[in-house]
Amino acid sequence: MGVLQIRTDSSVEEALTELTREGRSRSEVTREALLAYQREQRRARLRAEAETLRNDPEDRAEMQQVMREMDEISAW
Repeated sequence: MGVLQIRTDSSVEEALTELTREGRSRSEVTREALLAYQREQRRARLRAEAETLRNDPEDRAEMQQVMREMDEISAW
């Protein structure tokens, strides 16, 4: 396991104090925060990609064609 050192300011210290109040360590809180941030960034990228596809006329036409083909198949 690696070691990470960071400089904190008063707002970070305040957040760490609040988040460790129930007994969790500063390291545990920091690891959780980094992983939560990573998940949020991943979700943001996926949302942006989905929005791009949703607004792409060629992709929308292809999706509609697939839906028509699926409807034809399900008619049997």
